[in-house]
Amino acid sequence: MLPGDPVMLLSVVNTKLRDFYGSLDVLCEEMDADKQELTGKLAAAGYRYDEERNQFVQRTAEQI
Repeated sequence: MLPGDPVMLLSVVNTKLRDFYGSLDVLCEEMDADKQELTGKLAAAGYRYDEERNQFVQRTAEQI
């Protein structure tokens, strides 16, 4: 189960992406997590998924 708090969620997801999963799709599939819900929560906190880096990163001013 993933945490509801956006800061904790960011930390847990990025750690799992770094250590265990090759992509966000695989993480969501194996953890039975809704990708849209996950990306939406982190987008609301100012983060976006960077496929190349396989992690959530802070959005730049141009992306907001």
